[in-house]
Amino acid sequence: MRAIRPRRFSPSDVSAKVTSLLAPAFVHHDPLNVLASVFGHKAFRGQQEDVVRHVTGGGDAVVLFPTGAGKSLCYQIPALCRAGVGVVISPLIALMRDQVEALKQAGVKAASLNSSMGGDEQRAVRDALFAGKIDLLYVAPERFSAPGFHDLLSRIDIALFAIDEAHCVSQWGHDFRPEYRELVQLKELYPDVPRIALTATADPTTRADIIERLGLERAEIFTASFDRPNIAYTIVERANARRQLLAFLVRHKGNSGIVYCLSRAKVEATAQWLSGEGIAALPYHAGLDAAVRSRHQDAFLREEGLCLVATVAFGMGIDKPDVRYVAHLDLPASIEAYYQETGRAGRDGQPADAWMSYGMADVVQRRRMIAEGNAPDAIKRVENAKLNALLGVCETASCRRQAILAHFGESHPGSCGNCDTCLTPVETWEGTEAAIKALAAIYRTGQRFGAAHIVDVLVGKATDKVARFGHDNQPVFGAGRDIDAKVWQSVIRQLTAMGLIIVDHDAHGALTLDESARAVFRKERPITFRRDPGRKSAEVRRALSVSADLGPEAREIFEALRAKRAELAKAQGVPPYVVFHDSTLKAMALARPRSLDAMALLPGIGAAKLERYGEAFLKMLAQT
Repeated sequence: MRAIRPRRFSPSDVSAKVTSLLAPAFVHHDPLNVLASVFGHKAFRGQQEDVVRHVTGGGDAVVLFPTGAGKSLCYQIPALCRAGVGVVISPLIALMRDQVEALKQAGVKAASLNSSMGGDEQRAVRDALFAGKIDLLYVAPERFSAPGFHDLLSRIDIALFAIDEAHCVSQWGHDFRPEYRELVQLKELYPDVPRIALTATADPTTRADIIERLGLERAEIFTASFDRPNIAYTIVERANARRQLLAFLVRHKGNSGIVYCLSRAKVEATAQWLSGEGIAALPYHAGLDAAVRSRHQDAFLREEGLCLVATVAFGMGIDKPDVRYVAHLDLPASIEAYYQETGRAGRDGQPADAWMSYGMADVVQRRRMIAEGNAPDAIKRVENAKLNALLGVCETASCRRQAILAHFGESHPGSCGNCDTCLTPVETWEGTEAAIKALAAIYRTGQRFGAAHIVDVLVGKATDKVARFGHDNQPVFGAGRDIDAKVWQSVIRQLTAMGLIIVDHDAHGALTLDESARAVFRKERPITFRRDPGRKSAEVRRALSVSADLGPEAREIFEALRAKRAELAKAQGVPPYVVFHDSTLKAMALARPRSLDAMALLPGIGAAKLERYGEAFLKMLAQT
């Protein structure tokens, strides 16, 4: 591997950045200048600057930020500030394609190497790499074991390695990819090159696994709140699922959104039914012809107001910022999956809606899928525990946001005002005594057993296991005979969702007590449980249009700007959001700039986009 050599830079490099792919690669020493001149933002958000400066200085990092918090900039800007090429490991071709296109729109020299490219295309990328004409290169993890790839890397300067969707490296994660395990070699093969691993969906167990599997024990860890306050959560018991879904979708007329189904057949049937109901809908699943699948995905990215009905094969790497809703017709596999899938809504920070219907048939089907899978028993225990945790969120009587964040090890005061249980409280029962019994059963049995055994102890069921460990002699044995076993299962799930109980995956799913359980034992923290957890929840009814807070005149300008954006995007064959995000058009409609200098002050307008689109939008604004 060649040593990394520092390059000389000058202020003129900023303008060079927005020229063609054949121009010299851009290098700049100041992250704030790159943020403003290339990406059009005047300040970093949250911990972005800390991450950027740490990695730019050569440090390794693990970044745990929620979707929409700007993880990509955490490696893109250091790659532009450091000498050499930033190599980004990304799990999906769709993700590479979208990010490369968005970077090119901003004037960045970006490219990808993937299996969908022909030989001539791949040779052109390699030639550009050797000529120093690429700043960011996106590759799949499989590429690292491909013949000749490390020889290619040895011939270029490498600025950094970015491992995106890093939860894929963990067997405890929900998108495990064995190929990610090979990336631990980066530590030995390129010891002087900084590595940054990023994910938006990892519970504490998965986070620890990421660090160990990638050899990042000495990396700086950056964790932001996983709260997505702009997303409204609604979960309803399934009654008439189609009619419930339709009632939800009619509030999103003209919005882009995703409806997830568990099976391919259900995807096809639902898309056809929605089309018959006057909603523009297309199916997407792995069983479709590749050309059809690609066409439907491109339509979703480029058109506005389209509903894509999909299996979970769709979504990772879809960087569309203006998805206004995500609906689930079936129960996801885990809170991580639910969080990641719902997180595809509202990436632009504008109001968005997450809606789900579920029934006990979902639970039966999910448990059967786990039981019939080829995973080792240890993994199956984890999958069942994660399914239980999601059921706890479904059944909770308290704030859903609080329950979701508790799963990621984050506390929230509750009463978020933006979920169905907060806006329309459900029927509850006073459960402090029941909670104490459940927590006591876990404590008295040594915090070594799973939920099924704890329920057996509570209801006084004399199983062989109970007798073998002498738990029939404990004072908690039979202390909960007055409550049905199924209700006790729900109680444990809800206590887990509250963060009072922790599931230890490394100890075969044993239930342990969080420190906060002490307050319950002392009766300092009253507990209420949801009654009849399957009852229908009231839906959150909100105005979700991104232009809802604009006045009539500004709203009219906003729609005209959207039309101009769609025209420019169609001419280039790119999604509208890579031209400008809705939030930028909204700012434009409010500010109504009359010059390029004034337009440059708006968020999301960097030098390349100002040069490319500024005059067209100024002309449009002058006509309003």
